[in-house]
Order: sequence, then C-alpha cells, then structure tokens
Amino acid sequence: MVNKKTSATKNIEKPVATNKKKESNIKLNPFLIVGMGASAGGLEAFKEFFSAAPKQMGMAFVIVQHLDPTHKSLMVHLLESHTDMTVTEVKDHTQVLPDHVYVIPPNKDMAIFKGILHLMEPSAARGFRKPIDFFFKSLAEDQQEKAIGIILSGTGTEGTLGLKDIKGQGGLTIVQDPVTAKYDGMPRSAISAGVEDFVLEVTKIPEALLKYSKNRTFKAGAKSTIAITSNELLEKIFILIRNETGCNFGDYKNSTVIRRIEKRMALNQIDKLDCYLKYLQKNKEEIKKLFDELLIGVTSFFRDTEAYNTVESKIIPQIIKTKADGETIRIWVAGCSTGEEAYSLAILFDEAIKKQSKALKLQIFASDLDERAINFARQGIYPETIFTDVTPERLRRYFQSEANTYRINKEIRDKVIFSEHNLIKDPPFSKQDMVSCRNLLIYLNIEAQKKVFAIFHYALNPEGILFLGSSESLGEYADLYDVIDRKLKLFKHKKVNKSKMPDIGYLFREPTNFKNTAITSAPKREQYSNLSKITEQLLLDNYAPASAIINLKGEAVYFSGNTGKYLQPSPGEARLNIVDMAREGLKNDLRTIISKIRKSSTVEIRRNINVKTNGSYQIIDLCLRPLKDFMPEEDYYMVTFEDRETPAVSNTTTQISHPDDTSELQALEQELIATKEYLRSTIEQLEISNEELKSSNEEMQSSNEELQSTNEELETSKEELQSVNEEIVTVNTELQGKIDELAQAYDDMNNLLASTEIGTIFLDANLHIKRFTPPMSKIINLIRTDIGRPIQDLSSNLIYEGIVADATKVLAKLTPFQAAVKSNDGTWYQMQIMPYRTSTNVIEGVVITFVDITEEKSLAIELSEVKESYEQLLELTQTTVCSQDKDLVYTSMLHKGTDFSSALMIGKKDQDFFSKEDALKLTSIKSKVLKTGKAYRDIISLTLKGVTRLYDLTVRPIIVDDIITGIACTNTDITELSQIENNTSN
Repeated sequence: MVNKKTSATKNIEKPVATNKKKESNIKLNPFLIVGMGASAGGLEAFKEFFSAAPKQMGMAFVIVQHLDPTHKSLMVHLLESHTDMTVTEVKDHTQVLPDHVYVIPPNKDMAIFKGILHLMEPSAARGFRKPIDFFFKSLAEDQQEKAIGIILSGTGTEGTLGLKDIKGQGGLTIVQDPVTAKYDGMPRSAISAGVEDFVLEVTKIPEALLKYSKNRTFKAGAKSTIAITSNELLEKIFILIRNETGCNFGDYKNSTVIRRIEKRMALNQIDKLDCYLKYLQKNKEEIKKLFDELLIGVTSFFRDTEAYNTVESKIIPQIIKTKADGETIRIWVAGCSTGEEAYSLAILFDEAIKKQSKALKLQIFASDLDERAINFARQGIYPETIFTDVTPERLRRYFQSEANTYRINKEIRDKVIFSEHNLIKDPPFSKQDMVSCRNLLIYLNIEAQKKVFAIFHYALNPEGILFLGSSESLGEYADLYDVIDRKLKLFKHKKVNKSKMPDIGYLFREPTNFKNTAITSAPKREQYSNLSKITEQLLLDNYAPASAIINLKGEAVYFSGNTGKYLQPSPGEARLNIVDMAREGLKNDLRTIISKIRKSSTVEIRRNINVKTNGSYQIIDLCLRPLKDFMPEEDYYMVTFEDRETPAVSNTTTQISHPDDTSELQALEQELIATKEYLRSTIEQLEISNEELKSSNEEMQSSNEELQSTNEELETSKEELQSVNEEIVTVNTELQGKIDELAQAYDDMNNLLASTEIGTIFLDANLHIKRFTPPMSKIINLIRTDIGRPIQDLSSNLIYEGIVADATKVLAKLTPFQAAVKSNDGTWYQMQIMPYRTSTNVIEGVVITFVDITEEKSLAIELSEVKESYEQLLELTQTTVCSQDKDLVYTSMLHKGTDFSSALMIGKKDQDFFSKEDALKLTSIKSKVLKTGKAYRDIISLTLKGVTRLYDLTVRPIIVDDIITGIACTNTDITELSQIENNTSN
C-alpha cells in the first residue's frame, strides 16, 4: 500500500496539465472538490472525519489549516492511518484528483485555478494570514456549484467570508456543530453569519456529502434535468415563493434559478422537479430556505479595487463640487446584501468631505430583498478577516475592534439607512446623486433589467452617477446615460426627450397613503390657543376688526370677529380656502395680495374695496400681514377686514363713485390693472404650484420609503436595546456570582487563618490596625473595636517593646524582619514583619505574624544540653568522630581535643595534615573499607604537629540504598592509657 501511495504522489507532483488523457477524463467526469478549513483542534476533527469517511467518495479533499511556518508539518503522516485515500502534501501546480486528500504545506498560501492547486508566498505577516478564506474564495470562483466548503474546530472568525463566497456561487457549505468542536470560534462565526447549509457533527459530515453528491451530477455538456422539464413547474414554484414572501423570481434568469433549485433538490435527496414542487407545497420552511438560496449575497469591502480607486479619485470630487455649503449628498445602494458596499462608499465620501471646507451631509439608502442580510448589515459587525480588504488606517479610523470582529463606527453607521426593498416592485428612492448596483443585474432577465435601468434613470439627479458591476452593461438603455468609464462600468445620467423617457408608472399604481398631508394642512391643536392669543392682541391694537389667519396655501385656520360679512362657505365639498370663501368684489384683491405677500413677506393693504354683502355693498380696507415675528417657525398670515364709514350705496353708483371723486374710466383702469396683476401672479403661482406638486410627489414617495426605513431602524434599535438589557441582566447575574464567590473566599480565608492558630495582624502605612486573627488577642490585648486604632496605643503581653520600631523600619526599607520574642506567660513566638503588597505592587502597610515556637524552643534547649553532654564525653575519652566521602574528603567532624580542628580539616584529605607515611597508611585502610564494605579497627600511631601518639581507629562504611557513599571514622587517643599499661607491666 505504501508503494501505491508513493507512486500516486509522484504523479501528482508533476504538472498534470501536460497529461492530456487525464485532463480529458476530468473534463468528461467533473467531480466535487471539498475545501476543509480548521485551526486549533483541527487535527482531532480531521481524524474523526476521515475515520468515518469511506475510501471511494468520488470527490477530492483539500485541507487548509493554520500551521507553524517554521516547522515541517506532520499532518500527512498523522492522517494516513485514518483513511485509505491517498494523502499528499501539495506541491506547486498539482492537479486535483478524486479520492485524494491534499494538505497545504507550511508558510504557503494556496489557490485553485482550473482544477490545479497553486502555491504562493504569503503576502501578509505572520499572525495576519487568512489561508482558509484565501483558498475558499478561489475555490468558489473556480468550481462554482461544484465547490464544497467545510469549517471545523478553530478560534477566531476565519472561514466565514470564504463560506459566504462558496454559498454565493451555489456551492454547499457545512459547519461543525459548535457543541462538538474543541474550539467553537470559527463554527459559531459562520453560523452567526448565516452562511451554512448544514450544521453537523464531524462523523456525520461524510454521509451528508455522499447523499448530496448522489443527487448532483455534473456531466460535461449535459442539460439540466430541470431545463428540459415543463416551464409550468418552475412557474408554480415561483407562485409558491411569491405567495409566501411576496417576491417574484420570474424576473431572474432561468439558469440562475435552476442552479439554486438543483442544489436544494440535492440537499433534500429529490431527483424530480414535480416531486420537489409537492415537497414545497407540504413544507413552508423549505420555501423559505429556497428563497434564501435564490437571494444573491456575494459582496465584500471595496470589491474591485480599481473601480473604487476611480470612484475615489474622479467621481466623488465631481459630486462634491456640484454641492453647495450645507447640502446633502444622496446615494442609493441597490442590492446592498450585508452592507459592505454601502459602508465602503460611506467611508470614501466621508474621507473626501473631511478634506474640503464645505459643510456637506451624507445620506446613503441601502436596500435589499433579503431581510436576514439587511439585519446583518444594520448590526455593522464583520469578521476580523475583513482586514484583507480594508487598509489598517481605515480599520483604525472607521472600525472598533471587538472579540475577533470589527464593528463599524457610529459616525459611519448613522450615515446609512438600511431598508428591505424590492427593486422592481417598490417605488424607488429619488433625487440621488449616485446609484450603485453591482453584480445584481447579471442575475436578472432582459425584461427585468429594462425596468431597473428605467428606475435608476428616474432616481438619479441630472448628471447623477450610475455605478454597475464589472459583468453588467446598459444594453438598449445606453442612450439614457453618458459613459464615464466603460471598463469600470461608470455612467452619468443624461437628459432625454420625454418621448424617450422609460415608463415606470407601474411602480405607482397602488394608492399612496397621504396621512401626513392632513397634519401639515392645519396647525396642531396645541397651536390654536397660541394663535388665539396672538390674534386677540393684534385686533386690540387695531380696533379689533374682523379677521382670519391663513397659511401659505391660503387656507383659513382661525377666524375672529364677524367675518360672515366678507366670507361665506362655497357650495359643494367643504373647503377652507379664503379666496373660495370670499364674497363678490373681494376675490380679485384677496388673490392679488396673497400672491404678493408670498414674494415680499411685507404688509399688503388694499383700500376702498366694494364688497357685496346682504344685498348691498360695503366699502372696506383689506390688510394682509405676515406673522413671522410672532411665529418664526410657521408661515401664517393675518387678514383683516375694516369697514369704511361711507354708507353703502347701490352697485351702479358705487362703481362710478369713490371717495376721491375719480371718474368711471379711472375706476375701470384701476380694476383692469388689478386684474392683470392678479392674472400675472396667478400664472406665476400656477407654474410654481406645478413644480411644487411634482417635487412634492417625488418627495412624498421618497419620504414614504425613508419613513419605512426609519421605522425599521427604530424596530432594530428596540431589539438592540432589548439585547443590551438582556446583556445587563447577564452581567448583573455574573456580578452577583462573583460577590458570592468573594464572600465564600472571605469565609475560607477567615477559617484558614483561624485554623492555623498563627497570630496575624495587618497594619496600614500609619501602623493603624486593619485586621487581625483571633490568636492575636492572646499576644496583644485586642477586641473588634480596636480596628483603626494605632498599634502603639494598645498594651502587649510580650516581653518586647521594639515592635513599633521594627515595623517602621520594615516600611522604610521594605526588608522583612524576624525575631524570637517571649510573652509574659512564658510562651515563645517567632515574630515576622513583612511589607503588605497589593496586586498592583503598592506597599500599603505591614503584616506581622506570631508563630508559637515554645515547643521548638524547649527542644532546642534539650538538644543543646545533649550536645554539650556528648561533647564533654568525647573530651573525657579523647575521641574524635568524623566522616569522609568516597574520595576521602572530610565532610564532618565532631571533637573536643586540640589534635584535630574541624574548621581546618572539612573539605580536605589526610595528606593535607599528616606525614606522607601516615597519610598513605590511613588512605590504604580507608580505601580497603570503601572497596570491601567491611569495618576496620586497629591501633595505629600518627604523628601530628611533631608529636607521635597512639589512636584506637575504627572505620565503618556509610551505606545508603545498598550503595557505599563514604566512611565514618572514630579516633580515640590511647597514648596515656598505653603508657600507664606499659608502666604497670614493667
């Protein structure tokens, strides 16, 4: 078997691209390629996976794990014993084959292109490399729906973005169940991002792969099983999705929809479309899963660097240049997915705005059909792996680093409004300076694309910018836009004839709810009282004539006095427009002054106006004055009707008689001038009204969308607040647990100090008592109320008065102090004074301990007495006891005589003290004992300091664990005893 693997390895290492036969077989029989990513704990997961996997799975496995770049990997050898598949370490330009396992080598990045693995030198520094995301991204682009991504045990968030790319291309994604993972960081990150198709235990993943591959075939040139099926089944599936979600996927390209449906069929082990349709009818949850599968979510920060560089250098300065100080830049990001593109544009515009002097605002509307993606984007939290797309400076400025994630700063977050929005069905945002829609149109059919381009043309301001994806084009709507950069898909809004304007009326067929218009037509109830007070004051100042207060549209909102003489309700539907209510003779003048005051905002007066009232005529003065001085925030005006004293006359007489006796011709001329002036102002007002109505209609549509987005934002904020509240409750619970633990630790410490029976007292820096243990009460007269008192104020039972001075020295020098002290009752204590150090290494006093050493003291006295008796015995018997090691070096000596001195002999040998002959004699005797292990005793003569004396020498071996480690010698001086014996014998 080893030979077989070795042979296979050699074949793989060669550039297989030259092997025409093998290449042909691979093209004819495409297979699934499984990318497996793991970090900490990954080895155990790989072993479990391959132990459960059969030999013939018909797919290839590529393992990418975080490896130490400075050490050779043993992964191949460790996995070989757990699988019958061929396991090899990847070398550059390796052709991927089914039923093979490929392991990434250390200190390399790996990518796949046309089924061939390529190795590259890492571009990022150690600790910042993301080899899993790097490979998964290339796998998704190269294999598309034939790609499978698996994330196993590991810390951090790597792999999440890679799985997102694979899922976006229609591939399968699997995540290890975090409960079974040794380290659950990577699995939980992928699950929280919603990029997984399955969450499984490692041992169950091989079975899921087999079932999936069984229902997915990739024969070259073969038509999809769905493509040759009746389109009616597809339409019925679209109906089910539309009924459940409100979205019509009939606008999507059939090829896109078919690939996604085939994947869901394979996951559910269904091989026929009509069976899948029945499954959908019975299982609404599957409809939701298919809906999520059909939504395209492939995006990243600053995707397509060249395009974003052009936007930054050319487009943004152009937009800013057209804006006046205080204006708002409006951008619409359609199909924003999880928000990366919207935030990318927000960052670029924010950087540009801060570099110039105008105070510009930025508002970005980001919309998408996917509710889950919108919720993710609103959170603004992304995996740490985004640093591969975002520069370190921008990460530092616009993101907050959290646990393995980055959160977008509030400054940028507040500039973006996220909204769930159907691009084709819902009314668009309007008056946009830029519309960005990248990599969405390629999934729509031709008819849907026409609608979208018409919508974008309506949404853009004149000269507004359209930013498309690299694979998208304008098609037959190219005449609506000027080309800025065809390669980078940047276009500019172009004015065209109304006949060429695309029709988007279908977007506005549904009735629009104008609930807010009623609110703006009249003041709020609480304003009426204020208006009443203002009106009363003004009327008092002007002899209280009849009056009315109107708004900018001429609608009456308040009446005062007898206005019935001048105003009456018009027949038909009830209206409060003051011109419509004016009596005969008053309408023209009233229209004229209302038109004038809108332009000048000054007091307007018309005198000597004939008003028909109650069958006769009344001459009045008409006055219209703005109320800006009283209500600056509102546009209200006061109309006053003041009667002239001239009595009313008949109509004929009035027309030719005026107070200044003017002729009838002059009166007619005056009326004609007033009529012309009124007509001119009416025409101007009509034109302005038409423009305002058109603008108001557009603003109303936009406002409705914005209000809807704001409402969703408020709901999200509510959820966030609820989440924060839950977090606070959790933190509070944790703190309560910590308090309980601290109380337990406090009790344990008190019991520990009490059980040791060691007297301990804690003093602060001023030698005031902080705490003490019960045994201290026997040494110093302490009670609980003494805490906080100076130590010197308390009486002590010690026959020792230097405790305060010693504690002061320890505080000054930070050197521990020890002393044996005695109490009045005869008890001895070992007193130790040490500095009290906090966790931050700050000295905050001293700790004094008293250990009862009475028994040890008594024992020491007894030992001293025994030693003295023993030494006296040795002195009386003239005996010296010593020991030597195996090298005959003296290690100890006990004596009382003057012949031998321990201070001189320890560490030395016999030849250092005795003559050469005596030294050789002693060495021979002692060496024999060391060699034989038998004791020796004899009388020998030794010369020391010129004097020869006789000694009774005994030498015994020292045996430890059956090993001779040295000798013990006893020398007894018998010179005088021998002389006495000799004298006695003589």
